[in-house]
Amino acid sequence: MSSFAKIASITPALVLLGLIQPAFAAEAAAAPSPILQWIFPIAIFAMFYFLVIRPQSKRAKEHKNMVEALAVNNEIIFAGGLMGRIKAIEGDYAIVSLNDHNEVMVQRSSVISVLPNGTIEGVAK
Repeated sequence: MSSFAKIASITPALVLLGLIQPAFAAEAAAAPSPILQWIFPIAIFAMFYFLVIRPQSKRAKEHKNMVEALAVNNEIIFAGGLMGRIKAIEGDYAIVSLNDHNEVMVQRSSVISVLPNGTIEGVAK
């Protein structure tokens, strides 16, 4: 008996025992609709827009409005963490008085926040 004949005689027994599954032709999978294929990428973009892009543009707009509204005698904190009072504004720069003897020139865009008047005197005491 050849080896092929041995395998051929054993195969039906293995199929009956459930060890080998007979191969059946699989039905072709139905293609998903194009609308369903686009839902996931659109949902990811929407989440990215509402969680990242929109809040960042809102903060940038608020900062731009604050920088444009800077005026002489405003008390500010700028990027280095220093506090001071604006003495003069020259284009994109502001001259800031840190105390009675020190003045620095900073870019207006480096201003982090505008403080209520009297804050520097309250901190200095």
